[in-house]
Amino acid sequence: VQLQASGGGLVQAGDSLSLSCAASGIIYSNFIMGWFRQAPGKEREFVAAVTWRNYKRIYADSVKGRFTIYRDAAKNTVDLQMGSLKPEDTAVYYCAANRYGDDTYNLRRYDYWGQGTQVTVSS
Repeated sequence: VQLQASGGGLVQAGDSLSLSCAASGIIYSNFIMGWFRQAPGKEREFVAAVTWRNYKRIYADSVKGRFTIYRDAAKNTVDLQMGSLKPEDTAVYYCAANRYGDDTYNLRRYDYWGQGTQVTVSS
């Protein structure tokens, strides 16, 4: 599986931005597709994920109510719509695939990663 993330950019606080992740290869029904982010000097952290089989969506507390994750099984894409952006959302955002279907928050369970896309939120 190869993942290609796109859609990052520079926005102002309060704005919205949408990221997209296109997957090539077979996404099996047990996959979990996730978004993570890494700010300068910080560890990579979980943002949101969606189960491929039953479309269960999971969010980090820091983005709950502001971000929404979508998946399109026909197009093999996973989008992250981000609203009410804050300067602390500034990071490189990565999409990833977890073929084990468990431990959603643990980045070590994701063995396919996209290249990352920069999101910068100015105050």
